[in-house]
Amino acid sequence: MMLTEQLIGDLVQKMESVKPASSPYRLFVKWLILAIAYIAIITLFLDVRPDFADKLTSPLFAAEILALAGIIASSLLSASILAFPDLYQNTKMALLPVPMFLLFIIVMAMAFLADNPPAPLPAHNKECLICITLLSLLPGAFILYNIRKFASTHYYMAGMVAALAAFSIGAMALRISEKTDSISHVLEWHYLPMLGVCVIGVFLGKLLKW
Repeated sequence: MMLTEQLIGDLVQKMESVKPASSPYRLFVKWLILAIAYIAIITLFLDVRPDFADKLTSPLFAAEILALAGIIASSLLSASILAFPDLYQNTKMALLPVPMFLLFIIVMAMAFLADNPPAPLPAHNKECLICITLLSLLPGAFILYNIRKFASTHYYMAGMVAALAAFSIGAMALRISEKTDSISHVLEWHYLPMLGVCVIGVFLGKLLKW
């Protein structure tokens, strides 16, 4: 009995206080603020397209930017929830990127149909994909690192939404900066690669195992 009490006493003395984990909503707000700051810095570095304010008066362009922002926000929220082993008892919020992505597809389909006659293609193409990929590396690494600090039990899905959020952040920065009205170009080299990025994110989710 004395040995048990002594063991308990030793454990109490050696025990260190543990900082409680933030709620996923606090994480989400923090990550969203950092994402906005990152996009602002990148667009200032690349230069905002000179006609951006005028383009926002176009309903379809404004809808595209808002839908893309919705993907960023919903995937960041989903990633913050998926960082917790019980999804913070909010599975529906974790699946929010799905309807947002469907809405984005509808908006881009409308923009594609309205692009008649098609706007001229820019002289470059794959350079946009390379640029977005490079821009997404830092936010992607940041999100995955922070999720890993928690105890996610849904690491494949967490990796997927983390990759989607990071790539969408890069896509937003370039869309604000690149002066092109070609929906065909934007779809092929900015947005369609999102599907491949989600697949890559599933494999990156293995890094979140604990």
